[in-house]
Amino acid sequence: MEETKDMGFSTLEPEKYSKELDIAVRAVQMACFLCQKVQESLISKTASQVQAKDDNSPVTIADWSVQATVSWILSETLGSRNVAIIAEEDVQTLSKTDSAGLLEAVVQTVNDCLAEAPRFGLKAPGTSLGSSEVLEAISRCNSTGGPNGRFWALDPVDGTLGFVRGDQYAVALALIEDGEVVLGVLGCPNYPMRKEWLSYHHRYHRIISKLTPPTSESWDKGCVIYARRGSGEAWMQPLIQGHKKLVWPNSATPVKVSTIENPALATFCEPVEKANSSHSFTAGLAHSVGLRKQPLRVYSMVKYAAIARGDAEVFMKFARAGYKEKIWDHAAGVIIIQEAGGVVTDAGGCPLDFSKGMYLEGLDRGIIACAGGKLHEKIIGAVDASWNSSSL
Repeated sequence: MEETKDMGFSTLEPEKYSKELDIAVRAVQMACFLCQKVQESLISKTASQVQAKDDNSPVTIADWSVQATVSWILSETLGSRNVAIIAEEDVQTLSKTDSAGLLEAVVQTVNDCLAEAPRFGLKAPGTSLGSSEVLEAISRCNSTGGPNGRFWALDPVDGTLGFVRGDQYAVALALIEDGEVVLGVLGCPNYPMRKEWLSYHHRYHRIISKLTPPTSESWDKGCVIYARRGSGEAWMQPLIQGHKKLVWPNSATPVKVSTIENPALATFCEPVEKANSSHSFTAGLAHSVGLRKQPLRVYSMVKYAAIARGDAEVFMKFARAGYKEKIWDHAAGVIIIQEAGGVVTDAGGCPLDFSKGMYLEGLDRGIIACAGGKLHEKIIGAVDASWNSSSL
């Protein structure tokens, strides 16, 4: 592995978690490559042929394939005894006798991806993985998390609807040690280089991606954003395109949160999906605090990336009753925003607790991420003033 300076960090001395971060970035780059290939085949189909999370859908193939690929890479590079992973998918469906075709598709996808490992500075398997090895890699992601020890939190494809629609989605990988997130990597394959394109409808995304040359600096490039706890830095690098190799030092650039403190000038993000969040409450809250711009509704943890990169200033999520936030939906994004200079807490102003297992237990009402402390304080105050009159 290369020296720490090649990751874009300012020191030449080896830092804690530098090896893990190096491997995690490469693994997420590979995972994004895999997802792009699967999404290309998905977009070529009509909407009627695709059902989100259907057992035979390409999005499910991407979920399991990314989980198997990242699990295999982490275990091979860090040693299987040293790797514990908590992730979204299990092998129950894949192990059924009537899922032979699905398993075959996943195995093929994983092997096609791992064959490209040398391009990403990683070692490919000596021989193709068989079904049992792919199932083993997926089932290895059986950690239950908790307050002690070290484990990885992986969301293989965050933003299922965005993935299906050719829109925004993310690959999220974080390392958690003794209940604290110590590094995070977000792969955003469809994150355009110009923030205004984030808000365009997904069908427009498809048109633009077909009309814009592959060499365009403004579109269809994608990025990986990453950070390590205590570094005070977050970095962004472009996704590797075509047949290029991932070479350090590359074009990684530091990212910082926006300096906007005036709510009237701030942009806020919220989830696209209405199933597990309240748009009406966030709209009222935004108005009461003085946020006047149209909300930026973006699928997945790309919202965290948007704030870390300075493309938006506020992310608010208030779940509907009964919905429990999972740690892999937030861990990577939280540390990236924090190291980029932002603030992430629950709606009571307390840090998010990643030490309770799969879920963010004890969450006070919702999650608020801001580019700066002043905005954060205003929103916390507005939540307190508005909460009792809400129906959440």
